[in-house]
Amino acid sequence: MSDKGINICLVGFGNAAQEFCRMLITKNAELKASTGYEIKVTAIAGRSKGAIINPKGIDLEKALSDVKHTGNFDVGAQDTVNMETLQIIQNCSANVLVELSTLSIYDGEPAITHIETAFERGMHVITGNKGPIAWKYQKLRHNSKERGLQFLYETTVMDGTPVFNFVKYTLPGCKVLSFRGILNSTTNFVLEEMEKGNSYEDAIKEAKRRGFAEENPSMDIDGWDAAAKTAALLNVLMDTNVNPTEIDRQGIVHITSKDIEEAKEKQCKIKLICEGCIEDNKAIGRVYPVYVKNNDVFSNIDATSSILGITTDLMGEVQIIEKNPEIQQTAYGIYSDLLTLIKNL
Repeated sequence: MSDKGINICLVGFGNAAQEFCRMLITKNAELKASTGYEIKVTAIAGRSKGAIINPKGIDLEKALSDVKHTGNFDVGAQDTVNMETLQIIQNCSANVLVELSTLSIYDGEPAITHIETAFERGMHVITGNKGPIAWKYQKLRHNSKERGLQFLYETTVMDGTPVFNFVKYTLPGCKVLSFRGILNSTTNFVLEEMEKGNSYEDAIKEAKRRGFAEENPSMDIDGWDAAAKTAALLNVLMDTNVNPTEIDRQGIVHITSKDIEEAKEKQCKIKLICEGCIEDNKAIGRVYPVYVKNNDVFSNIDATSSILGITTDLMGEVQIIEKNPEIQQTAYGIYSDLLTLIKNL
């Protein structure tokens, strides 16, 4: 990157990717002034919206406008191409891959292959997709180090809240012994709605209406999203090699109004907890609903907020809280990784 230019290949053009592009537009002059680098998106590979390659830089404002009004990139107006994602990564001449494709909880693909291909092409990688971190973190980390490339993934857990950077840069010399958190927004919201007297079904409908629950919310409700985040935390913070299927997982689908009332009688709330530790040199991860006392800080994590408590050997337990994030916070995680990447060049 001796020409002081960063060319980004963006895989995925959903809400987070679009918000990230808006940040690039808004912060363009500031980025160049503060870093000396000119940032351009030179390729976009969208799953359903089409694909664009332009070595001179894509007109992001037009791309965003096209998708807003038609749902697709305007064929002919920009350099749209008919290529598969891997072909775009191989032919776009970018030096940074930003991987924001749809999560596959069961194997981390195709995001893992996208990242491996980028490394083969000499590209640094930023990912917001937790699948590769939950499935192949050690292998991908090794591949990046072997090639002298950066591999960044801050937004995979708790959106833009600095979790991995917090441990890496502000707890030097500390060994992470365990962690405990509330990390899935949908289940936290549903349980809270049930505490208010709403039915499970109505709570799910409201979560969908507000846009943070998928049409099929089973990934959240059955605990898979939380299991992937638990695996990612174990792999990064404690250098393990586990995947979501190895996490002891229990969702909230079986929780009834009667369970909620019994919790109230015990001066508790029901929360879906993620836990991880090392026991007898083995990684142990667990996702399960549990009674939390009303005087516990975890009981006050409301709506779509999250909390992560990290226990270390030297600093004891530290807790990080994210308060009701929006899509901007997810995009900021990608943006902050971009700034970290530039700083470390």
